[in-house]
Amino acid sequence: VQLQASGGGLVQAGASLRLSCVVSGRTFSDYAVSWFRQAPGKEREFVAGISSSGGSQRFGDFVKGRFTISRDNAKNTVYLQMSSLKTEDTAVYYCATTRRSTGVPSIISYYDDWGQGTQVTVSS
Repeated sequence: VQLQASGGGLVQAGASLRLSCVVSGRTFSDYAVSWFRQAPGKEREFVAGISSSGGSQRFGDFVKGRFTISRDNAKNTVYLQMSSLKTEDTAVYYCATTRRSTGVPSIISYYDDWGQGTQVTVSS
């Protein structure tokens, strides 16, 4: 299985970015997909996730309505639309898949496969 994350970049505070995660090598619609992030010196944390059906979504407390997540099962892709970005959103963003739950777990250990990460840098 391969997960390819893309869409990161350098933006100013208040800007928007859309991250994409393309999953190959498995039946995409069987898996929940989530985004995590890790800033330098900090632990990896849950950002957002979407269930295999797309009917359930979950967000980290810090998101506060700024991000949306969606999936296109025909393209094996999950999108994370990030708006009103803050400097504290600077991190490497990783996508990951799990089949261990019908919902959207936020615990890292539930996820079996990970992408390589894409860097998001928000400047003031």
